[in-house]
Amino acid sequence: MTTVNDLLKLLILEKVTESEFNGVSKTVGSPVVFGGQVLAQAINAASRTITNKRILHSMHAYFLEAGDLNLPITYNVSRVRDGGSFSVRRVTAHQKDRTIFILSASFHKKEDGYNHQIEMKSGLKQPEELLSWTDILHQFGDFLPKSLKTFFEIERPIEFKPTKIDNPLERKDLPPFSDVWFKLKSYTANSLDLVTKQQILTYISDYNILVSALNPHASKAHWGNMQTASLDHSMWYFRDFDFDDWLLFSMESPSTSNARGFARGNIFTRDGKLIASVAQEGLMRPKDKK
Repeated sequence: MTTVNDLLKLLILEKVTESEFNGVSKTVGSPVVFGGQVLAQAINAASRTITNKRILHSMHAYFLEAGDLNLPITYNVSRVRDGGSFSVRRVTAHQKDRTIFILSASFHKKEDGYNHQIEMKSGLKQPEELLSWTDILHQFGDFLPKSLKTFFEIERPIEFKPTKIDNPLERKDLPPFSDVWFKLKSYTANSLDLVTKQQILTYISDYNILVSALNPHASKAHWGNMQTASLDHSMWYFRDFDFDDWLLFSMESPSTSNARGFARGNIFTRDGKLIASVAQEGLMRPKDKK
């Protein structure tokens, strides 16, 4: 999966009935279905039942079981409510007889109102000054841990550029923050509608976010000695945007405890427009623990 078209083929589901849709999976380097894929596919299913042009403004989801990459996923949509201003949908994802995921999404009619937002961080390096995951692989691949090198080798339609690259071999605790620029490869400006852009943004939002929760424990913990999984994921969508330039995902982790890490983040355009906020709790269980 290397292009935007490849990603769209993954996210746009096969319609079975007015409320049932089927999807397939592509690996991002892990042995189970990527959480961002299920999130985006579920939103695609929910959006297909919205006929009044209302816009997705929030979603809240729980990952119940790991998805099998080799099995199709069936998404069932319940029309919970169509009110005067808001429409709510509930999506349940199944593989065979297992429920692996549930999501609630709310859609709002377009309205005028007050407007404010927080400011994007200042002083960050711009994407042109930074190495991408692809650059890191090419320049330092022989020195990377095997699991990290294998992850970077997976072809993706998205390019990521962290604002700071920490040496994975230097075991030291780090601040609970992470900032990553990202951009779609081979994208033509204004080629997608807002509904589709929100689904792609949701897919991307499951990348990188738990790094900020791992950072304060990096002297002891790493992806190779922990069992990790997304437990839940919430997202709020504020403003229209485009993928024609780099976007910034600015993340922080207020807390890690009880083998769970909590992280939240904001997604900005390069010129500082806040387009979405994200929150996630993930499993961070040392592998020698049960």
